[in-house]
Amino acid sequence: MGKISGTAGEFKKFIMRGNVVDMAVGVIVGGAFGKIVTSLVNDMLMPWVGYLMGDVNFTELAYEIKPAVAEVVNEAGEIITPAKDAILFKYGNFIQTIIDFLLVALCIFAFVKIVGGIRARAEAKAKAEEEAKKAAEAAAAAAAPKAPTQEELLTEIRDLLKAGK
Repeated sequence: MGKISGTAGEFKKFIMRGNVVDMAVGVIVGGAFGKIVTSLVNDMLMPWVGYLMGDVNFTELAYEIKPAVAEVVNEAGEIITPAKDAILFKYGNFIQTIIDFLLVALCIFAFVKIVGGIRARAEAKAKAEEEAKKAAEAAAAAAAPKAPTQEELLTEIRDLLKAGK
């Protein structure tokens, strides 16, 4: 029983590590973002690509290697030769997959560029604010009268004591 509770404790420690939780959140958000990008490509961009290429539906493009065979039945209703589907070389689906990949990559690239630009502007603004704060602190320090050091105060007290005698 002690080994199970020890393993459970190790598992809890493993799960509670920040990078494991961050990775899990990243995978979940990435999956949801993937669905958004896939919908964007399939539902919004591919119809336009097909339209611009002359109403082509790439997934239907194929080369027939071997034609389909119809079912042959005798007069008694017995099947002599079963039906066989055609054997197809579906190059259109491959083309569709390549186009999907390129459009998904383009969408992700655009998203990363937009987020990177927003982040760069935010970092530049924060840096400018920090520099302005440092400049204001430096100006305030230069304008304030300089406080005497401990040695200067002691020297002044000594001189006053000597003068008082």
